[in-house]
Amino acid sequence: MIQNFTDLNAWKEAHKLAIEIYSVTKKFPKEELFGLTSQMRRAAVSVTSNIAEGFGRHGYKERIHFFYLSQGSLVELKNQLLLSRDISYINDIIYNQLSSQANIAHQLLQGLITKSKSFVKKS
Repeated sequence: MIQNFTDLNAWKEAHKLAIEIYSVTKKFPKEELFGLTSQMRRAAVSVTSNIAEGFGRHGYKERIHFFYLSQGSLVELKNQLLLSRDISYINDIIYNQLSSQANIAHQLLQGLITKSKSFVKKS
């Protein structure tokens, strides 16, 4: 039974991704601390934060809005992962691991949106 946002699989997988992003970006060049490192960390945190905020909303339309914001941050993070790989801040193995985790979170988030939309149609 889901009683808290931390019970949502989408949040759990996005949280794993955020932790991995923090770990990987520690190895980025210091001159990127206020650039790509900060952007990637903020995007990763935004994914989980918007899931949590959406969960805390009472109406399904409001929930869906925050879940879509979360999805936008996740797509932003996917773009930043590509850039990080293409400028050799991460190698293909790390990229593939992070991209795979991002895709898992994305699929679960899309499922959460679809399920929430079904409740809007019923009301």
